[in-house]
This record gives sequence, structure tokens and C-alpha cells, in this order.
Amino acid sequence: MGRIPVGLSTASVWPQNAAAGFQIAGALGYDGVEVMVWADAISQDVDALRRCARNHGVPVLAVHAPCLLITQRIWSPDPEVRLRRAVEAATDLNAPTVVVHPPFRWQRRYADKFPDLVASLEDESGVAIAVENMFPVKPLARARSVSAFKPSIDPTEAGHRHYTLDLSHTAAAQEDAMALAKRMGRGLRHVHLADGTGAPRDEHLIPGHGTQPCDQVCETLAANGFDGQVVLEINTRNARSPAERAKDLAESLLFARLHLDAGENR
Repeated sequence: MGRIPVGLSTASVWPQNAAAGFQIAGALGYDGVEVMVWADAISQDVDALRRCARNHGVPVLAVHAPCLLITQRIWSPDPEVRLRRAVEAATDLNAPTVVVHPPFRWQRRYADKFPDLVASLEDESGVAIAVENMFPVKPLARARSVSAFKPSIDPTEAGHRHYTLDLSHTAAAQEDAMALAKRMGRGLRHVHLADGTGAPRDEHLIPGHGTQPCDQVCETLAANGFDGQVVLEINTRNARSPAERAKDLAESLLFARLHLDAGENR
């Protein structure tokens, strides 16, 4: 079995654009990128992304569908159309995986058909659609956190063929990441490697800088023959310079490779 690919999410270089993500990934020795589709025009343009991949010798490992609150009108206001477009983009870019969030509760028709839609798109395209774990939010007017997602923040409750495990989200949800990975089982296709302190917000810290078992997750996946992708999705928006951003991303890559290699050598 080959080495587990370690990719860089283009979200990790924000406020720089997706093109910068490809450039930095190539310069630091990442195995590929995950394209976060959002307001950045390049992230929405398959031809532009193909040129970036070719120019920097960095393949697209995954496409993250535009399903954030701030991307509700990227490509289309219809969430089904956005997901279909993401699958088409992944197919055109030879990316094996699409990452998508569970439906929001107010997207009732989409939520009702979501499990069947995901399954049918996988059958039609051959692309793995990896549904991501999320975290609850705490509205200002309420004392208790609530789930904005249906049926919940845990995609294993609905049951899908493929999952994305996000370790910043497990931190914000105060979820046991190892237990969730076990529930995902062989369906775990994609990992967003990041860290968090357990604060009720999505921190996306450098792995090893929080409370999540990032090392244990990597080592266990590698030891168990994981055949998906590990993608660094960290927050570098406070970096004071491109050099500081590159340093954080290099540290994250080193962490991932050290612990994946340790797991493979068990």
C-alpha cells in the first residue's frame, strides 16, 4: 500500500486565493490540495483550477462543496445544484473526493432527499461524497447550544457510505474524535487535520496546539490501512507575513507525516 497522501486545503491560505494555495502546497511538498469553493473566483472556475494544478504539479485531492452559510449563493441558491456542481468539478479535475456538510435544518426538501441524493451521485460519478461532522452553535438569545443540521452534527446518525472527520469540529463539539472515527469505520474517507481547545468555536489550530488526539488519529489510520486523504485545514489568517504562513503550514505538514509514518511502521 502506498503512502497516505497529505493535502492542503486552499482555505488554509485565506485571505490569499486558491492559486496561492496551489503554489504554497507545491513549494512545501504537499501531495495535493483540497479546493474550498467559496467567494474566491478561482475556486469556482474548473479551468483555472486545472491550470493551477498543472503549473505547480499539485493534483486536486478533493473539492469542498460550497455549503457554508457564507457560500449559499455560490453557483446556485439551490443546495442540490451546488452539490451536483461540486461532483462535476471533482470529476473534471480527477479528484476522488467531494466534501459536503449535512443539510441545514431549514433546507427541508434538500434534507429529506440528502441521503439518497448523495448515494445516487456517488453511483453516477464514481466520486466519494464524504459527509463531514459538524458542531453545535449557541444563539445569543439561548443559553444552550443547538444543532443547525439535520438530522444532527454527526453524519453517522443518517448513515452514508463515506465520511469526513474534522478534528477542529470535534473540539468545538466536545466530541470524542477517536470514538467518532470508530463509528465512521471503513466509511472514513477524508480527514481535516487541525486542532482545537474545546472552546465552542471552530478554531482550526495547527495540529498539536490544542487538545485533540491528532497524533493518535493519524497513527491509528495509518496502522489500519486508511486509503483516503489527510488534508490540513488550519487557520492562518493572523499570520503577519507570507513567510509566517508558510512556517505554520510546513509545521502542520511535518506533524502529519511524522505521525502517519509512525502508524505505518507499527
